[in-house]
Amino acid sequence: MIDTDRKQILRRARWLSGLAAGALMLSASAQAETLQGALAKAYENNPTLTAARAGQRATDENVPIQKSYGLPDVASQANYDENIVVPGNSFNAISRSLSASSQLTVPIYQGGAVRNAVRAAQYRVEAGQANLRATEASIFSQVVGAYMDVIRDQAIVQLNQKTVSVLRTNRQATSDRFEIGDLTRTDVAQSEARLAVAEGNLRTAEANLISSRETYIRLVGDAPTDLEAPPQLPNLPASAEEAVAISLDSNPDIESADQQILAAKADVGTAKASRAPKVSAVLNGNYNNYLGSLNSGIPGFSVLQETTSAVAGVRMTMPVFTGGRRSAQVRQAQSRNSQAIEQYVETERRVIAQTRGAYAAWQANERIIAATQQAVSANALSLEGVRAENSVGTRTILDILNAEQEYLNTQVQLVSAQRNSYVAAFSVLAAMGKAEARDLGIEGGALYDPEVNYQRVKGQIWDWSQDPTPQRVATDTRAVPAATATVPIGPPSLSPQ
Repeated sequence: MIDTDRKQILRRARWLSGLAAGALMLSASAQAETLQGALAKAYENNPTLTAARAGQRATDENVPIQKSYGLPDVASQANYDENIVVPGNSFNAISRSLSASSQLTVPIYQGGAVRNAVRAAQYRVEAGQANLRATEASIFSQVVGAYMDVIRDQAIVQLNQKTVSVLRTNRQATSDRFEIGDLTRTDVAQSEARLAVAEGNLRTAEANLISSRETYIRLVGDAPTDLEAPPQLPNLPASAEEAVAISLDSNPDIESADQQILAAKADVGTAKASRAPKVSAVLNGNYNNYLGSLNSGIPGFSVLQETTSAVAGVRMTMPVFTGGRRSAQVRQAQSRNSQAIEQYVETERRVIAQTRGAYAAWQANERIIAATQQAVSANALSLEGVRAENSVGTRTILDILNAEQEYLNTQVQLVSAQRNSYVAAFSVLAAMGKAEARDLGIEGGALYDPEVNYQRVKGQIWDWSQDPTPQRVATDTRAVPAATATVPIGPPSLSPQ
């Protein structure tokens, strides 16, 4: 009988060890949600990401805007005037007139202002595209964290439910033994107190689960339903040094900071160009029609009612003195260039620290998992041993209650460590610039490519083109039911696929 019990204990310990060896996940069903599916929904519908894409499209437009200052400019004007009161001593005053004028201005030399402004805009487009990648990785990291939080909290609720059930049985057994005089009222009180604490812990676990599910809904736009085990993360580095080396080469924040330096340097050239002369070719045309109201003042003598004129020339403007404004603008641009250089260093430091920290957290949680698996197995055996010893009178009810609490604590620690390990490993990939849609096998249609819009608009010169009226892309969550603390019946499946 003892051997049979020991085998059951070992089997249970192995099950619990396997329970926490992977990510905390529910068993799959026909309508189960995968991590890739959750990421795909966030990729399509998350408002932070869709807003960042719209912001990048706005940044793209700075290139054609700056180019336009180096292209010909055509302006026209028309006027119709009706003289209400005509002077009494005027013999040829007109009563009405129609005039029109047009001007063509062709920039010839701008001192390099247009060239540098276009370069700065192009660098900022590239910086914006890198920032969009960073936003994408940040949203994905949050989704992975929310996905794993839901699974962890579901598992913790299940563990607490099981503990409450066991303690209720213990309390009933303790009461029964008290009735026959086998135990004291103190034993009954201890069982009741521990049950009350466990029920309070269960309520807390359920509240945490609801909060995690609502966070998931906010990020993904849909309720978490039957979440499957996540896939193994690809391309994890073998060392912190390897992770840092990849981060310095591929992290989008570093790439953005580098492009901002180049843009700020081009801004210095634009500021310096404000002190240079500007040359433009100008063509003016004018037309006037007095609509038969121009009188010569001499009876029988008529005058022309229409006149036209055209003037062509070259215009040069040269700033001579602006009270130091031009020099201040140059120094200001130089200071901003210096600021961008220092911000690059700050960004690099931050990325290095994030990469090393995430790698250390990942490795630490992997070791915690291995140690806690042993603790779970040992506490399972200890709990059964204390129960057996209590049956022969060598252990008290309090010993059983303490053993059960230790058993629960190690199980919770195990599932929490597994969640932390997976999230930290994903954070390592994000810091390395390897946690974007192109790296993760996102399900669904074609991926969003910001370069497509940039290529579409960068050369447009027609003043009457525009995009369709903006429509909402992100989905709202009004119709998503409020999250509950309901969990599926049965043990969760924790092993990653």
